[in-house]
Amino acid sequence: MAPVLAATRRRGSSVSQREGRLAWALLAPSVILVGLVVVYPIISSIRMGFTHIPLDPAMPEEFVGLEQYSEIVHDPEFWLAIVRSLVHTAATVAGSTLLGLAVAVLMNREFAGRGIARGIVLMPYVAPLISLVFAWRYMFHPVYGFVNYWFVDILPIFSGPRDWVESPAFAMPMVILFDIWRYFPYAFLMILARLQSIPKTLYEAAEVDGAGSWAKFRHITMPELSFVLGSIVVLRWIWNFTKFDDVWLLSRNVVTVTVYAYLRAFQSFDLGQAAAISSLLALGLIASVSLYVKKVLRW
Repeated sequence: MAPVLAATRRRGSSVSQREGRLAWALLAPSVILVGLVVVYPIISSIRMGFTHIPLDPAMPEEFVGLEQYSEIVHDPEFWLAIVRSLVHTAATVAGSTLLGLAVAVLMNREFAGRGIARGIVLMPYVAPLISLVFAWRYMFHPVYGFVNYWFVDILPIFSGPRDWVESPAFAMPMVILFDIWRYFPYAFLMILARLQSIPKTLYEAAEVDGAGSWAKFRHITMPELSFVLGSIVVLRWIWNFTKFDDVWLLSRNVVTVTVYAYLRAFQSFDLGQAAAISSLLALGLIASVSLYVKKVLRW
């Protein structure tokens, strides 16, 4: 009996080893790809933050330690860019989440053409960014945009046309408004999916107890949505704080921290400082998200 048990264990161990080797063989292409396109650029960026990189590739790189980090921290433009990014991120995350919540609650009701309406709501999120930016820049153009036409010619609210996109006074609000409109369908989709999974018996029981619409929303809907809303805020905070393409394409007068890093790299040609800014940005995001997850989501 003992030899049979020993042979069975050896056979099982051999099968487990073969399955383990097969698993690593199947995972190897993905691991290599992630290493090449994610891990290596991150390590390279961290290294560049401690190095002065000359424009001439024939010249040697110079290790400067924390010098570039010190220059960034003492640069007032960097802190102004941080403030702009915080304002942009807080406004767009709050606006898109609240708008997505309102639209999701509305679209969760039964009405004719609901499926078509839901599809239309998703259009800003799935449409190509460049086409949306072109449409917005056309609508708010100071000469031939129809927004100025309505506000100046039809409804004489303003005495003359406004440069909504490139004016320092209106550029930031326009970028915030654009990002709220573009990204609220993401919140809408996530919230709507959770709303449809809430048992209707909870609302029926609340109605029996005499609860009104606001009481049901406050005591049933919002507690059921708390985890989804928290996840949306975390993800959108990460994505919006590091957002570059929307801001850069729509207006050149909104210098967020990502635009600031881009200008340092490709306008001042200081790749080392741009890499240092990216490293500081990553550390800041990790710290803020970790704090939010611990204090708010309580994971």
